[in-house]
Formats: sequence, C-alpha cells, structure tokens
Amino acid sequence: MKILLILPLIIGALAMLSGCNDSDNNASAPEATPSDDSSPLVQLGPRPYFLVNDMDEGELKSTLQACESMTPTASAFSIAHRGAPLQFPEHTRESYVAAAKMGAGIIECDVAFTKDRQLVCRHAQNDLHTTTNIVAVPELNAKCTQPFVPANPSAGTKAEAECRTSDITLAEFKTLRGKMDAFNEDATTPEEYLGGTADWRTNLYATEGTLLSHRESIQLIKELGLKFTPELKTPVVEMPFEGDYTQEDYARQMISEYISAGVSPEDVWPQSFLLDDVVFWVNQMPEFGRQAVFLDEKSNDPENTSMAYMESLTQQGVPILAPALWKMLTLDAHQKIVPSDYALNAKAAGLDLIGWSLERSGPLKEGGGWYYQSISDAINNDGDIYTVIDVLAREIGVIGIFSDWPATTTHYANCMGL
Repeated sequence: MKILLILPLIIGALAMLSGCNDSDNNASAPEATPSDDSSPLVQLGPRPYFLVNDMDEGELKSTLQACESMTPTASAFSIAHRGAPLQFPEHTRESYVAAAKMGAGIIECDVAFTKDRQLVCRHAQNDLHTTTNIVAVPELNAKCTQPFVPANPSAGTKAEAECRTSDITLAEFKTLRGKMDAFNEDATTPEEYLGGTADWRTNLYATEGTLLSHRESIQLIKELGLKFTPELKTPVVEMPFEGDYTQEDYARQMISEYISAGVSPEDVWPQSFLLDDVVFWVNQMPEFGRQAVFLDEKSNDPENTSMAYMESLTQQGVPILAPALWKMLTLDAHQKIVPSDYALNAKAAGLDLIGWSLERSGPLKEGGGWYYQSISDAINNDGDIYTVIDVLAREIGVIGIFSDWPATTTHYANCMGL
C-alpha cells in the first residue's frame, strides 16, 4: 500500500509513552480509556507480534516492531466485536473479560429480547441453536421455532433447527451455556449438532460460556472500567411483538437500561442497521443519540456511496456511520489499498466512521473472504491485516475498529498513539 511518512520512531515512541493523543483530528472520536485499579492488566499475547512479523517489509512493519516493548494499555480505538469470539464463545462473560484483557476500550453487546421482553446479549434473535447448547436441552429445544431435526443421509436432507431468544424467557435463557458459533449440518443427534467449529477457531475455551442479560453486561463492563456499544438487533419476529411491543419500545428500553445503571451517555455508542432506530435515538433520546451509529453492509452503488447520500444521513442527524471494512477500501491502478469513494464522501459530509470486523475471516492467504472483497487481490498473508488497519486509521481517519481479537487492534492503537 502507499504508506504515509511516519514520524521518527524515537519521537513517536516518546509521544506515545507520554500519552500523546491527536484529539484535534476528530472531535467526536472516543478518547482512550485510562487504566485504573478496576481495569484488568492488558496482555496482548503473541498474536499481534505474529501478524507484524508476517507483514511485507516496509516502514509500517518497522514501526510496529519497534513498539513491541511498549507496556500495552486499553484504547477506545480497539472495539471488542462480541467480545473475543475468535477463540471464546461470543457474548459471554468469558469472552468480554478476554477482550478487556486484550485492551479493548469499548465492548459490544448485541441486544435481542426474550419472550418476556427482557434484553439479552446475542448476535441475532434467532441464533441460539448455533451459539448455545439449547438443542441438547430437551425441554427448551421443544420451545424452539424449529426444534432440532436430525440429518437423514439416505434422504439427502441436512439437520435443521431455529431457536430464538423470543422463544424462551430470561430465566430459561440464563440456564443455557454459550458455545462457539457453529453447527454440524450432518448431525443425527443434538450433541453432534453442537459441533462444526471452524478449524481456524478453537473449542479450547468453550468449556465455559456464561450467558448475560443486557443489564448484566452493563454491570460487568462498568466493573471492567470500559465503555459500551450496544447494537439493537433487527427482529426476525413481526413487530409489534405479540401485538403491543413496538420497535420504538425496544429501542427505548435498550437506552433506558443505561440510564437506570447510571451510565454516562458519553460512554455509550448505540448501534443499529435500521436508520429509523438511529433517527429515533437522535430525536427522542438526544443525549445518547449524539453518538448513535448507523451500521451499513449494503453493496456499494451510486445511490449509497454518493455525497448526496452521505449528506442525507447528516441532515437526518446521523453522527457516525459504521460500514463493513470492504466498503471503505478499494485498490488503485497499482493494486495498492486506498480509501474508496464511499469513505471519502462520508468523511467530506462530516460523518465519523467506524469499521467492522477484523479477525473474522481466518487465514488471509486466499484473499480474506467477504470482509475484504473489494481488496482481495492485494490480500495474501495474515500480516496484511495491519496494512488494512493503517489505511483505515491514517488515510481514512476511522475513530475505531471492531475486532474478534482486540489485541491486534490494541497493539496498533498503542503504537500509533491513538
């Protein structure tokens, strides 16, 4: 990639060690989270250094290598996507604590609702069959929208199940155990169905998977001394749920739980893929709407990449846009990774940007898959992840990046003084 000139390493290191932070680049960017007695000791482990050593030779690699002796600290630039689900069951206590230990300054709880309208941390309303052991609990499997159906090899059919948070109560939800997000489509028993973990992930830390209500996640993240980015998950059930629980009730309830817990709006970045949710927070709960995040995964086309589109978002009060990584990146004539028109127009329109999600693609030697689709021709080794982070951070100016293994982003943020 076209690497910008980097300040001399000694000056950069001294600036970072003194806590220097270029806050003028983006007034609404989250500030780094200071260490205190309630925060866990940050331990990055070997992965960031493995990735740095795998990088192509150049100034960026040299700079990141020179930072290996730094004492790591938490950074709000490093956002935990579902905790640390590269190796820990997502949205569990264990996953959140692991993310905190890797220096994530902000932790995500994807918010779904139960049958008794209580809020819980799940990536989707209908993923209990792949992220928990519910199909192996007969009395709860029976309550699923689609209870487990075994594969039938002779008929050529695959195993099926669909279990929603809205199928069970909070009390029932809390009896479940979190697992790595996966399933075995050839399973003939519920226990077999719980398998299927990708070979580049692990079940080593899936022996414990403590599920959390949204309120419990708030309490835990407060105890860790960190900040919050809840995502209101788009319901798969018809709304209003059971005739009287509206989308606005759901959006208001999520924010109300932060108010009840005494959390400052400055420490919360509420997210949604539904623009109406973001506009609701901006207009009806403005203290929290000031940091509301509009998530975007739509294919890039002239209608949603243009300056006119970006200005329409700002006119509706949207402060932060969070697209999938690939939407903000493209390749120039020399196959270098550069900002896309989407990113340039969003910044020019005054939108802050957050990227998602690193570390979800496994090894990058084959181009990185969905998250790197716009730049796959330039992705051929695991170390390229730092090239991507560098373009996002310094050429585009994102205010944070989600990762399934926050240590990777934390190392970059620490090294660059973010």
